[in-house]
Amino acid sequence: MPQTLVLIPARMASTRLPGKPLADIGGLPMIVHVVRRAQEARIGEAVVATDSEAVATAVEKAGGRAIMTRADHASGSDRIHEALQALDPERRVEIVVNVQGDLPTIDPSEIRASLAPLKDAAVDISTLAAVIHDPAELTNPNVVKAHGRPVAPARMHAITFTRANAKGSGPHYHHIGLYAYRRAALERFVALPPSENEKRERLEQLRALDAGMRIDIVVVDTVPLGVDTPEDLDKARAMLAP
Repeated sequence: MPQTLVLIPARMASTRLPGKPLADIGGLPMIVHVVRRAQEARIGEAVVATDSEAVATAVEKAGGRAIMTRADHASGSDRIHEALQALDPERRVEIVVNVQGDLPTIDPSEIRASLAPLKDAAVDISTLAAVIHDPAELTNPNVVKAHGRPVAPARMHAITFTRANAKGSGPHYHHIGLYAYRRAALERFVALPPSENEKRERLEQLRALDAGMRIDIVVVDTVPLGVDTPEDLDKARAMLAP
């Protein structure tokens, strides 16, 4: 595989769970759990990109690597782009995997799975989704639904993503916000202005689709728990209890 770097954006200013990268889960900060899952994927070095000295210190104390980035980034993609430029000015890295810093239960095999579509030169970005089994998710606007055209077993060419209610017989897919970018695709993406669809849905990936970039979706078995609220944190603690 081309040289790959895993970047984990982490900021302290979460509105629903302030300071969540440092939230304790089983004696370790949440961000350290994410770093370890990314390391276990064994696809490349895992580095946390953060605007917080406290996050960087926690990661480094646990034996990981962190890099400081600006505090004014509009998105995680902008943050990882800054980190990439600082970490790899020689441009050796060809693929960047963006793993959200609030996914402490993500399966390392699913991080690895995100790379497969990039073997196809036509694909700019790849991401993940899982079949929705819980009927409540079909009408939950916090569950992003992925729509795509099948191109291979467990793989789709993305058509759109939406927060709207799922309609029709399905299957319907729960989008998982992990992205593997070709470096050139990431650089192009962050240079684009937000699209109207992106602003309406509040979904950054629509900017890429609206610009004609190709996103392929790998269908995986499970949706990792995203920690956004105190209730989510309690669930993560139960799932990761020794």
